[in-house]
Amino acid sequence: MRFFVVLLFAASIGTVRSENAVSGRWEGSVQIPGRELNVIVDLAQNGGDAGAWIGSITIPGLGVKGAGLTEIAIKDSEIAFAIKDALGAQQMGPARFKGELHADGKLSGNFVQAGNRADFNLGKTGPPQVEFPPRSTAVDKELEGEWKGDYELGGYARHVTIKLVNRGAEGANADFVVIGKRTNNLPVDLVTQEGNLLSVDSHATGLGFEGRFDKSAGELKGTIQQGAIDVPLILRRAKYGIIL
Repeated sequence: MRFFVVLLFAASIGTVRSENAVSGRWEGSVQIPGRELNVIVDLAQNGGDAGAWIGSITIPGLGVKGAGLTEIAIKDSEIAFAIKDALGAQQMGPARFKGELHADGKLSGNFVQAGNRADFNLGKTGPPQVEFPPRSTAVDKELEGEWKGDYELGGYARHVTIKLVNRGAEGANADFVVIGKRTNNLPVDLVTQEGNLLSVDSHATGLGFEGRFDKSAGELKGTIQQGAIDVPLILRRAKYGIIL
């Protein structure tokens, strides 16, 4: 009996050490063909739920900041997780990391998405700084409604419609439609207003709009962002299909 208890105690110590080794901020790179992407991954155990893990990832070169991690699985030295609602997850499936924690404290493995595979190498740089996804805010009453505008990218015209609606405690919601060669109804996960600055983001597609409300002109003057590309875009209020 005493021997059995000793074994259980030793196993629990090994588990704690493994968890402590994984918890932290990890920085390094993914070696995609012709390009190196800097990556910051934060992993931590949720204090309110023993054994559960939370995490976030930042990839500056792809405009990903503090995206939530999902499907976090840690077993001995094996670590796996997926990126939630980022890097076009809806079109290609979630991007996944699967790696191994080595004796030298390094974490390396494969980054996989849509059948494409690349090596990654990360090293721990400090304690975890998990970023929780921001919440949508309400927008001013005068911003509620439908806004329309046009921009050009790659020689093709695109027509944009953004419809803003406040949802009480949930903040504002937006219907975000871009019509080019085809109609794209973008899934919006974040709408925020700070002063006269409005931001509408579709992290799953990498598209977003940011603009300032010019009350005198009745316009939202800003840019539409697609990855690292910013294109000027002016939105004007629409009513009954007519741009005012």
